[in-house]
Amino acid sequence: MNGQDPLSQLRDIQLPETGGWWPPAPGWWVLAILLFLLVVGSLLWWRRRRRHTQWHRDAMAELRQLEQRAEPHPDWFGELNTLLKRAARHAFPERRPESLSGNAWRDFLLETMPLGTGDEEAIQAMITACWQPVPTLPPTEATDIAKAWLEARS
Repeated sequence: MNGQDPLSQLRDIQLPETGGWWPPAPGWWVLAILLFLLVVGSLLWWRRRRRHTQWHRDAMAELRQLEQRAEPHPDWFGELNTLLKRAARHAFPERRPESLSGNAWRDFLLETMPLGTGDEEAIQAMITACWQPVPTLPPTEATDIAKAWLEARS
């Protein structure tokens, strides 16, 4: 080779070193931050929703306990009505349903019942069973009414 030939002094094409995985490109940082915010936001929303509906889970649990010890006794029907009033206070706080009684309470339950499940006579019998020595409504029917009302609030 000729020492005077400048082309002979050139080396082959050298590719640059590939970049490592760290630090990531700015786009990956933006994506990671957005994903983190989405996860945190979802967790906060889920926690708030869960806290907001705690009364419903508690009411359903108490209704299951009442079902297990169902008996045609005025005290039992009184507990059922008290449970419904506590749940109504959470579901409709602006209407103050805990202060209702008699026909006003019956009308409130009928108005807020899901369509097709509100039997006026059965609801009236459930309300008056608290004061009757021998209730005329079977406890299973009363718990079905309460369950339908509570499930409509979920």
